[in-house]
Amino acid sequence: MTLEKASATLLQPAGLDLNDLERILSRIHSHKLDYSDIYLQSARHESWVLEDGIVKEGSFNIEQGVGIRAIDGEKTGFAYADEVTLDSLQQSADAARGIAASGGEGKVNALAGVGSAKRYPAIDPIGTWEQQQKLSLLQEMDAYVRALDSRVQQVIVSLSAAYEEVLVAASDGTLAADVRPLVRLNCSVIMVEGDRRERGSAGMGGRYGFEQLDVTDDQDRRRALQLCHEAVRQAEVNLRAVDAPAGEMPVVLGPGWPGVLLHEAVGHGLEGDFNRKGSSAFAGRIGEKVASELCTVVDDGTLEGRRGSVSIDDEGTEGQHTVLIEHGILKGYMQDKLNARLMGMAPTGNGRRESYAHMPMPRMTNTYMLGGDKEPGEIIASVERGVYAPNFGGGQVDITSGKFVFSASEAYLIENGKITTPIKGATLIGNGPEAMQTISMVGNDLSLDKGVGVCGKEGQSVPVGVGQPTLKLDRLTVGGTD
Repeated sequence: MTLEKASATLLQPAGLDLNDLERILSRIHSHKLDYSDIYLQSARHESWVLEDGIVKEGSFNIEQGVGIRAIDGEKTGFAYADEVTLDSLQQSADAARGIAASGGEGKVNALAGVGSAKRYPAIDPIGTWEQQQKLSLLQEMDAYVRALDSRVQQVIVSLSAAYEEVLVAASDGTLAADVRPLVRLNCSVIMVEGDRRERGSAGMGGRYGFEQLDVTDDQDRRRALQLCHEAVRQAEVNLRAVDAPAGEMPVVLGPGWPGVLLHEAVGHGLEGDFNRKGSSAFAGRIGEKVASELCTVVDDGTLEGRRGSVSIDDEGTEGQHTVLIEHGILKGYMQDKLNARLMGMAPTGNGRRESYAHMPMPRMTNTYMLGGDKEPGEIIASVERGVYAPNFGGGQVDITSGKFVFSASEAYLIENGKITTPIKGATLIGNGPEAMQTISMVGNDLSLDKGVGVCGKEGQSVPVGVGQPTLKLDRLTVGGTD
């Protein structure tokens, strides 16, 4: 059904069919090549931004096109066109195959459909609500936030949705398609008290329709309004925050979104391209101990409705559950087809791209650490003096050295085994592989983020998920202002 739907959108309007794709692949392989693929995509995006009750931004855009790739050893030829016609496919194929000398003939397998489990509904969220319904929700959130606390001075709420249909045909016989919905809702507030101004924000999203944003949660609040409470709570905490201490000390990371530190400090270093090229701190270390034995880290594209999930990746490989680190031992890397072939490994469903105009590369889907056996309260009680960080802002990592710097958007002192004063200006500084070795306690409260992750790599952005339980790092450098 998915293949038929994608074909109806991407091929039939141009008078094309699957036989034409096979002929294009054969045209590419009139030159001696190892592999080639055709990636067709139709995408629609919509977003609304309400600032202080006024619609500040509304956008809607449609894009459609084809990207064709030809691979010869480590060399890749790539061309794309922003229209899908037989002529544009032929021209792109000719341009991409130019990396290989003419003569000889590469092998093209007959196309065969790739079976894959559906991880999300094949719906177009943009069309499930009328424009007024979307704006009404944002206006309701704006009014609700202001009623929560008189110190709220500015409110920005936003709603976005995307709908994609993709079709992949490759010389190895791959024929696969996917229909991908994606929605996201955000609330950001600025609270003022005296001469202090502080921000709080919260968001949620996933591969589903708008109706999931408006259901009632376990606190008997609609999810959209729960975001309002969370944004105000964070801003209020920051208004009370004192300057962060500095120095090396134990750090306890909260569950869920703090997994973004794991994503950056460890996850990128486990992507196949960095390891094939030897530029990752984890290169050549499969089978070695790279983390505490309490740590098991997976990348899982199979989770139902999650922002980073993929029924198939952008090379037509089915989304998979990949164990990266098991009880501290490095088990493998995230792979696309190119790097997997060159490293003598199997693809793991991690070949992802921003759009038809970009080449795929190894990228994370939903990356998280499995839970342990400790109660979160027990972990906090084990720290005499340290920092508890339940929320993060931005961060940077150097893949080669593993060094990272992260800013905590919400953090607290831990004193005598209790969470006490909120602190501001806390940055966490360390080395990914070394920090993983200092994890001494792992909680039983594994949680995934709320569905807002965006990952950037080599100029491309893709939606991702992160997660972890509460965990304790015995030693981490905290950069503060105290």
